Amino acid sequence: MPTLLMLPPQTPTTRGWASRLGSALPQLSVVVAETETEAARVVADAEAAFGTMPDVLLREARRLRWLQAPQAAPPAGYYSPALIAHAATVTNFREIYNDHIGAHIMAFVLAFARGFHHYLPRQLRREWRREPMDGGVIHLPEATALIVGVGGIGSEAARLAASFGMHVMGIDARRRDAPPGVVKLDGPDALDSLLPLADFVILTVPHTPATEHFMQRARFQLMKRTAFFINIGRGMTTRLDDLVAALRAGEIAGAGLDVFEQEPLPADHPLWTMPGVLITPHTAGHGPHLDERRFEILLDNSRRFLADLPLRNVVDKASWF
Repeated sequence: MPTLLMLPPQTPTTRGWASRLGSALPQLSVVVAETETEAARVVADAEAAFGTMPDVLLREARRLRWLQAPQAAPPAGYYSPALIAHAATVTNFREIYNDHIGAHIMAFVLAFARGFHHYLPRQLRREWRREPMDGGVIHLPEATALIVGVGGIGSEAARLAASFGMHVMGIDARRRDAPPGVVKLDGPDALDSLLPLADFVILTVPHTPATEHFMQRARFQLMKRTAFFINIGRGMTTRLDDLVAALRAGEIAGAGLDVFEQEPLPADHPLWTMPGVLITPHTAGHGPHLDERRFEILLDNSRRFLADLPLRNVVDKASWF
């Protein structure tokens, strides 16, 4: 009977998943390891695992064929050289946040389009002051969004943006077919040529060797001075010092940020009080049903694994996504 090892640390949620997996798939032996010592005793016999596997355990995991990562985009370091070299296939939890993060992106877009970045600070000062009738508003049917990363989240954001009449362009390293709402889809090499065309530049990309700090001063300088930058992907994709410099120089109009190079964002960081900046504390993915969506992927992949079928959400380990 194949063994799936639930790696520590455990929570009531993961223990519940293990019980449900055991009930749904009696042909699968599900072992819950509460400590790394417990995991070390069984890892050599495990064909599958869920969670984060340290290299010290991976060296003993000679039968491991499948590892389910515990996040959609695990933090840097998860895909260690040892895991990349290992024969095991890794899958992740992508696609579970599409609706929640798509809505968060549009909250930023609509806030900027309707001037909330002007009015929210005035509210705190109890200041009744309007923007001019012919200013402070972006008419979305005349606006262009450039979505960098057109996976599940980017595709949902494109659908929503298009429903507001926006012209949507996309950049994606893998995708070749434009999803609904995207009128132009290109590879990463086209980024610099498309940045000057966008009123909203929206990052949904994961942190990978190719995307680390790829948004830096030279790229902000390519954007329209009236454009807004939105990042809900990963903080390490963007040099915050360069973003601050671009905002101070008036090279872009503002930024909506949910992720940062350093989290929590330090209390004394200039972004907190900069005009034109809207900040949420890495909450774009918050919403209902997430744990059930995670379990559904774990269950589906367990069934596929037992049936020797292609797994869902397979990761290119060398690229981290």
